[in-house]
Amino acid sequence: MHFSNDRLSQPHFDWQLFLGAYALALFGVLAVTITNYDPSLGADRSLIELVMDSYNGRWQAAFVLVSFIAVGGMMSINYQFLGRVWPFLYIANVALLTMVLASEAISGMSGWFTIIWDRTIQPSELAKVAVILSLSKELSRHEKPVPTFRYFVRLCVHIGIPLILIIAQPDIGTMLVFIVIFFCLLLMSGFPIKYWLALVGVGLVVCVIAGFYLQSTNNWRWLRLTAFINPEGDPNGSGFQTLQAMSAVGAGGLTGVGMFQEGTLTQLNYVPENHTDFIFSSIAETMGFVGCMLLLALYAFVIFRMLRLSYHTSERFGRLIIVGVASMLIFHMFENVGMNIGVMPITGIPLPFISYGGSNLIANMAGIGLVLNVTSRKPGTRATGAA
Repeated sequence: MHFSNDRLSQPHFDWQLFLGAYALALFGVLAVTITNYDPSLGADRSLIELVMDSYNGRWQAAFVLVSFIAVGGMMSINYQFLGRVWPFLYIANVALLTMVLASEAISGMSGWFTIIWDRTIQPSELAKVAVILSLSKELSRHEKPVPTFRYFVRLCVHIGIPLILIIAQPDIGTMLVFIVIFFCLLLMSGFPIKYWLALVGVGLVVCVIAGFYLQSTNNWRWLRLTAFINPEGDPNGSGFQTLQAMSAVGAGGLTGVGMFQEGTLTQLNYVPENHTDFIFSSIAETMGFVGCMLLLALYAFVIFRMLRLSYHTSERFGRLIIVGVASMLIFHMFENVGMNIGVMPITGIPLPFISYGGSNLIANMAGIGLVLNVTSRKPGTRATGAA
């Protein structure tokens, strides 16, 4: 064995990850502004004026500015200290998820607190970062990832409590994100195959039972989840959003119809929620295949940068944190893009850094800040195989 002394293995502020994340965030401000374009205000306006004249664009730009506080806050406290106080963070997380159940329902879901100026905050978004931190610490406590069955049960309870509270909202999309984070962290920690099979088996049984129940009651959430299989079967109901989004994506062609054009499907709000869940369809229509590839290239850069940083992090806790944040962003991206092009079910998962909304953007940037915290304070070497 020898030790690598390259820059990525040393404590450093990773400017490439930081700039890549904010490139995505600025792309998001542009995309949100496009969905909120009002041609009656005149076409001869600068991009700054277009953003400021757009209600959603203006707020999204404000969220980006606030996100610097989230990144700075996550970096200001040593991640090892956060690992030591994770029980307090976990309890606070569970308390918020419990209290939000009493809040006023929005679109059939009790997931938001109203804070000021009709602004809301979604605790389940922040809970993703809290669970990544607490679960990474739990899995890094032992050299063996699951030394006993009792410890395995403890891990399931650890993720199960916030998961049940999120299901109670009900927020199926965030539930899936939690499950993906859990499985990815278990995988990276060397989870034994017998426990993998047990979890998969239990998960399949629960999904089958829940599916039969929802189908028998003709539940609208079940219809929405399965609409992508045959959206034409209910074009004015459960398949409506999928069909509208696919039409907008197809209308963009190679280079798009133009970002600030009157009479486009985006400008006419042809696709419901085109500034949040279905913002990718707007990007595809206005910027075309070229714009979509640029966006996906930015995602690939940020995600592969995190995976590379995790490889060059020898300390177990820090490495799992980076993998947890990367897995969260990967699933968000694939699920959101997939539901916009009709290959994934509609779950209400936002496109990270892009979709309108402060909670998701702040949570994503807090995750980036946590990764930067690890890279700035990790041990300075990584063992590698000798040639």
